[in-house]
Amino acid sequence: MHLQFQYQHYAWLLTGVIFFIILFVFILQWKRKVTRRIGDEKLVNALVKEYSSRKFFLKFFLLVFCFVLGVAAVMNLRKPGGESPTERKGIDLAIALDVSKSMLATDLAPSRIERAKHFINRLIETMPNDRIALIVFAGNAYLQMPLTIDHGAATLFVSAAAPGNIPNQGTNISEALTRSAAAFGNTDDKFKSIVLITDGEDHHPEAIATAKKLAAEGVMINTIGIGSTNGASFMDPATGMEKRDDAGNIVITKLNDDELRSIAEKTNGIYLKLDNSEEAIAQLKTQLSQIKKKAFNDQSLLNFTSYYFWFAGAMFLGLLWEGLISEKKKIKKIS
Repeated sequence: MHLQFQYQHYAWLLTGVIFFIILFVFILQWKRKVTRRIGDEKLVNALVKEYSSRKFFLKFFLLVFCFVLGVAAVMNLRKPGGESPTERKGIDLAIALDVSKSMLATDLAPSRIERAKHFINRLIETMPNDRIALIVFAGNAYLQMPLTIDHGAATLFVSAAAPGNIPNQGTNISEALTRSAAAFGNTDDKFKSIVLITDGEDHHPEAIATAKKLAAEGVMINTIGIGSTNGASFMDPATGMEKRDDAGNIVITKLNDDELRSIAEKTNGIYLKLDNSEEAIAQLKTQLSQIKKKAFNDQSLLNFTSYYFWFAGAMFLGLLWEGLISEKKKIKKIS
């Protein structure tokens, strides 16, 4: 296996070299202007007789070189070792889980959120060759776990998801879909799908428009409805009592399956109401099998030897050397 940079996306920092060059040119022009203002050539020569332009150029070169070394250190040059990467064939799946307080409703025992988490864990077990990302959302959406083949870590992140983790409450499906699509990164327009798990009580009207946009980008959205259309009350964690609105009425949360069905249809996905987890998983797996699978290397079992410290050490020594260099010439004493 060959050497590679772990964080190649930091390569843009090298554009900072342009800034150094511009600054260097500006300083040279400023020095020329000051020299012209003085005017008297003999006086100028007397004032700068100990100044070494070569050492000035050397100090500048060292600074730029140290900057490049610093960027290389941040990018972390490394060499794979140990076990060979395993080639797997699978798809990229982003799971968007609703963690709004309405998911505490118990119309789906023991609660909507617990049934959703059980469904996700069972789904992950049946997809050993696929990369999974987890997005949690309420009023805002957050990437809880990036795409990974490490399904053990995935189940830990799922177990930690809970209402109250996101301070801004509500159900922003549009942002959840956008954040889920971003989890795929700049990958091919195939082999990726979003599984949206929510009660569908969307408080933002952009979800359908976002779904259409993602469909044009090749993303399949499959929606899983949690709860009942009759609705149910739920406990407010802050008070320990049933959630009430500003007028004092008990809040009833209902499954909005119309919107979830519409989102799925717009992206060639399917809508499933989560009554029986095993049946829902079987139907979802059949749907996902339509997505052509790709081969990718699983590097989770690789051990890497990193060389960033060589660059960091060279940068430190370079800066130390630059600081010790004087811009004065060595004047030979005449005996």
